[in-house]
Amino acid sequence: MEDYAKMNTPVECRVNMSKNDEGDKINSTTFKSLVGSLRYLTCNHPDIFFEVGLVIRFMKTSTMIHFKALKRILQYIKCTVDFGLFYGYSDNFELIGYNDYDWAGDMNDKRSTMIFFFYMGVTTFTWS
Repeated sequence: MEDYAKMNTPVECRVNMSKNDEGDKINSTTFKSLVGSLRYLTCNHPDIFFEVGLVIRFMKTSTMIHFKALKRILQYIKCTVDFGLFYGYSDNFELIGYNDYDWAGDMNDKRSTMIFFFYMGVTTFTWS
């Protein structure tokens, strides 16, 4: 991955992957290992949470298309190594929340995907 270009986003805009995507099958052990490592990284790198959830859907039927999406996340992390959560002190106790939905955006079963973040002052205390 040292020779790969850095990416500014972890996934292409409006990417739609399917369980029925054509392509060469890949080693599922390698795919699952990388996905597991990325899941662990989401604790301090929540900006990849949605994208990791996207590739998790294809662990049983992973093809080269899904593996390329996984590698793009790794390229994004290479570009954003200094990003992460900062847990600091603040006297500001204002509760702020953000959310986003894609209504029936999953091509496989028409499920919606939701993401949310809640801040108390300057600290993120929950996300999904």
